[in-house]
Amino acid sequence: MATLSDDTPAAARQRAVQRGLTRLLLRDMRKIRRLIIASRLKDSVPAWVDAVRVLVDQYGQTAASAAADFYDAQREAAGAPGSFTVPLADSPPDDQVDQSMRWATKDLWPRDADVATEVQSRPLEERMAAAQVKAEQAAQRLVTDQGRQTLRQAVQQDRGAVGYARAAALGGCFFCKLMASRGMIYKTAESAGRDANDRFSGDASVVKFHNDCHCAIIPVFRGQRFELSPHAAEWDRIYREYAAGHPGDQLRLFRRALAEHDQQPLPGTR
Repeated sequence: MATLSDDTPAAARQRAVQRGLTRLLLRDMRKIRRLIIASRLKDSVPAWVDAVRVLVDQYGQTAASAAADFYDAQREAAGAPGSFTVPLADSPPDDQVDQSMRWATKDLWPRDADVATEVQSRPLEERMAAAQVKAEQAAQRLVTDQGRQTLRQAVQQDRGAVGYARAAALGGCFFCKLMASRGMIYKTAESAGRDANDRFSGDASVVKFHNDCHCAIIPVFRGQRFELSPHAAEWDRIYREYAAGHPGDQLRLFRRALAEHDQQPLPGTR
């Protein structure tokens, strides 16, 4: 039985594709920034949101197509029987894009001094810059999620697939490292067989992604055995030793333990 892990050249290439798309997306996001006119926020922000929606749709479709190509290549390499056409994930609903951009720009609007927060009291130029960063991160997530959703859908519909795993970068955040350390998630209890337990069946946790996240989904096919990479196995060891068994406090303890014991630095800690 062939062994597959979250640290293969193919997984690294998939993350590189995601990062390449992100660079192009952010380039175009910065071009449309000029659509927001400080003296006409009420009229100009909706026009800017419309432009963001177009970019998310354009780059999201590209992300989905790239994910389908990745899935096809992985399926062929695994020798999965039969043919399968990867269904491309739909673009996010307009309401989802609108809500994300409203969140990004919520501190732009003028407020009375007695109700404004510290952030909302800063000069408009600073608030505009902060809103741009938030908008870029939210747009990146919307686009990358379309590629990841394409992979998840393919696994669910392909009889030759048994599950998928999450591949996190060495310098990823504590949340991504924890999710990656969970290993392969079986798509059904039947495909899990005797190896199944509550920690490894279902996808409620492994597919949670944050803004500016570049984790990749790795499909696993029949005849393949998934094995954690050495660094993901080390994250799992750290979690079990320092955080497991502390309901409600696992994330905080895991983050602290990573900062003290992981060889790879967490973002913003060094």
